[in-house]
Amino acid sequence: MTTEWWRTAVIYQIYPRSFSDADGDGTGDLPGVTARLDALRSLGADAIWLSPFMTSPQKDAGYDVADYCDVDPMFGTLADFDALLAASHERGIRVIVDLVPNHSSDQHPWFQEALRAGPGGPERARYMFRDGAGENGDQPPNNWQSVFGGPAWTRVTEPDGTPGQWYLHLFDASQPDFDWSNQDVHAEFDRILRFWLDRGVDGFRVDVAHGLVKEDGLPDYVAPEDADSMGGREPVPYWGQEGVHEVWREWRRVLDEYDGERALCAEAWMPTTDEIALWVRPDEMHQAFNFAYLQTAWDARRLREVVSESLRAFGAVGAPATWVLSNHDVVRHATRLALGADHPQGHGIGPRTPGRPDPAVGLRRGRAATTVMLALPGSAYLYQGEELGLPEVIDLPDEARQDPTWVRTGGARYGRDGCRVPIPWESGAPAYGFSSTGRSWLPQPQQWRELARDVQEADRDSTLNLYRTILRLRRELGTATAQLTWEDGFPEHALAFRSGQVLILANTGAEHVPLPTGARTLVSSGPLGDGVLPPDTAAWLLDG
Repeated sequence: MTTEWWRTAVIYQIYPRSFSDADGDGTGDLPGVTARLDALRSLGADAIWLSPFMTSPQKDAGYDVADYCDVDPMFGTLADFDALLAASHERGIRVIVDLVPNHSSDQHPWFQEALRAGPGGPERARYMFRDGAGENGDQPPNNWQSVFGGPAWTRVTEPDGTPGQWYLHLFDASQPDFDWSNQDVHAEFDRILRFWLDRGVDGFRVDVAHGLVKEDGLPDYVAPEDADSMGGREPVPYWGQEGVHEVWREWRRVLDEYDGERALCAEAWMPTTDEIALWVRPDEMHQAFNFAYLQTAWDARRLREVVSESLRAFGAVGAPATWVLSNHDVVRHATRLALGADHPQGHGIGPRTPGRPDPAVGLRRGRAATTVMLALPGSAYLYQGEELGLPEVIDLPDEARQDPTWVRTGGARYGRDGCRVPIPWESGAPAYGFSSTGRSWLPQPQQWRELARDVQEADRDSTLNLYRTILRLRRELGTATAQLTWEDGFPEHALAFRSGQVLILANTGAEHVPLPTGARTLVSSGPLGDGVLPPDTAAWLLDG
């Protein structure tokens, strides 16, 4: 059996601007992360994934990169990064860096050179510049729409002051797409990979790993009405093109030159698990986020299906399954699992969202879902604050919202600010311990006081201590490497499986589920009844 660290790791996502602020300016930073590493070690994290901290105008929270080989001053310096990396490694925590290869910032030197150079030169060939349609070129080259809303093309003014070509941006207008048919782009990212690998990073989370390559001819495409923010069902001419896999083979060859089991994780939003598994074939990436699992409702039958499919599909290519419930792009699962109406990914929720969730139901289901997820074989991702049971912040003032989705849709979509609110550390401190001055780039709700880490430290039944207990048991009992077998004989609203010697039982329905006679409870997401598992509760059990 292979034992590479990434096959079973618990990887904790840090969204740096909202994690911990060391200098009091209201924005989290790298020294703030370093100061909080002991909390992550006590939680039981094996690695951290740092969302973008590179030089950026911050039009899209750092996913618009102007310099891929430096730290944005708002987060610190390269010396601060090196100190964070060293401190993490001293604690046995690996570090994964977020890399954004589909697009750069419009402030990137290459794009500024392209604007100055005008049409037809090699500078523009690094991006997706095209002449416009229509008699005077005043129409976009095709009908593609941005993930963030509105057209995916913006027209530039040429150096002589005349209206000129259009450039493609599948996201914000400040994020022009690279043209990956250009060898300059390949060579530049080879350099970028080596820059961070030489510093000692343990791997990369790759943004929009299903993108980069566009279908020849850039044909028109209209997403179905029920599509989420990443497009509809295939074929989509800018997602999942065959040519993208050669990019990842190139990157894999670079990582394989380095000692220490460096890893690549794909953010690949594809319609099926079998398609996502293509990103983790033996000569490509090591992991891919399991968005099918993340998007599955709190329903025993559907969960069993997606877990079975995941283990089959990823196992068929020799890769570990990965499991995730929350991240910086989706509604936090302590809220999402209690939503009373469907909502497309990327739209977010806010005061006008129908089917507002019951917070108590959301937290119960969130704790139960985590109890299930951390029992599954493979690797698991946690998003900062979920170990505190943080809900989505729904009632952010309109004037405080900063997500480009909110801006580009004129407030029709709330976007992702609600899952990005700075997290609470100390209940009685300014900004609940996030910053010493009380400043916070997004306003924190009063609810953060009772959910702060110091409050939960002292409560044996807190969500924090539930996470700690499960992560300890996961290590001690080896559930991440165990064989999963399904257990029958329970009601249809019960999810039941064995992971090694442990029986995991979850109740996704409204009626109690009988517990096996004589079973001993190792951990449960909530109080158990007399011989029964209540609704929205999960438990790890040993046979009596």
